[in-house]
Amino acid sequence: MRIAYFDCPSGAAGDMIMGALVDAGAPFDALRAALHTLPLGGWELTRREVTKGAFRATKVDVEIAGTDHPHRTLADVLAIIQGSGLPEPVKERAARIFRRLAEAEARVHGTTPDRVHFHDVGAVDAIVDVTGAAMALALLQIDAVHVSALPLGGGFVTSTHGRIPIPGPGTAELLRGFPVVDTGVRAELVTPTGAAILTTVAAAAGRMPPMVVESVGYGAGAMDLPDTPNVLRCFVGTASDADAPETIVQVATTIDDMSPQLYEPLMDRLFEAGALDVFLTPVVMKKSRPGVVLTALCSTDAIAALSRVLFEESTTIGVRWSECRRVPLPREVVTCATAYGPIAVKVSRLEGRVVTVTPEFSDVARIAREKSLPVREVLDQARADARRLLTGERETGPGDTRAR
Repeated sequence: MRIAYFDCPSGAAGDMIMGALVDAGAPFDALRAALHTLPLGGWELTRREVTKGAFRATKVDVEIAGTDHPHRTLADVLAIIQGSGLPEPVKERAARIFRRLAEAEARVHGTTPDRVHFHDVGAVDAIVDVTGAAMALALLQIDAVHVSALPLGGGFVTSTHGRIPIPGPGTAELLRGFPVVDTGVRAELVTPTGAAILTTVAAAAGRMPPMVVESVGYGAGAMDLPDTPNVLRCFVGTASDADAPETIVQVATTIDDMSPQLYEPLMDRLFEAGALDVFLTPVVMKKSRPGVVLTALCSTDAIAALSRVLFEESTTIGVRWSECRRVPLPREVVTCATAYGPIAVKVSRLEGRVVTVTPEFSDVARIAREKSLPVREVLDQARADARRLLTGERETGPGDTRAR
């Protein structure tokens, strides 16, 4: 599994994230070419080497012709992303980042995400920053993103809503559930775009995970900070000690008075908040009432975020959690050519050997509908084709006398 760990001693912004990923090895020409498929004109992506304090770093800039930027809604931004030639996983990741931004702004202003009008984060440079970060992660083939505690900064900044404290309300909302630290610097260290990118794509926050570091990239910010080099550092490498147990948390609550229709949106929000898995267990409660135990697995850093979702989206009045140990198999998602076309497949390995090959069910169901075939037939064929491509083996069934 390939990991990117963002160390943020001086904060994070969209251009700093892109700069760090380019400095860590994401090919700049490929990144620029991909971003120019966005249906946006009048901008150019540049890079240069700069010095921040004692550090050499890469500064990536979105240079824009003119200053007239329309205020865009979430639908406007999503249409721009969808109308690009970016790979589908990159579009999906960028769309998730902007949806998270819209939800944060909606909570701050007491409205709904579809009615939010982006100002700074709807401008061309913000759209390029978000899609650029998503594309750079794809170019580096990153499977999991981790991030350090984020410095809050302090003081005041002037925005379209007047003079507001740092961090701004939207940024503060985005940082809920993530570890933060006050480093004493009185400046805006984490921008709304930077916060949205990292808190959306990060699988965990806090300490650096066990990994074999392959490259280290430094992305420069625009400001010069007193006594602090304004850089974001990105470690890129592969997971180590994959077979060693790791500590995770079981967050659980028991519910007996909620409509079953509400469980699906609740589970969706739990996954968005950092849940690794969510499942429901039917139980019999006091006075013989039927109920449900909802259990979510997560990292220790996500307890607060998941608890808040449970209080907001369910009828529970109490949440409990406990630590447990697990040993995960290394896994990755690859696209395999099958008899029915390309299908995303999750591959798990044990000591480097492929042990499970699981086609993405949504791809299988879509193909089955399009071709008017039984879903089981498409699933079996896709699994067999993917295993043959990945291992050179042929899948066999009961009674099959071919070599196993």
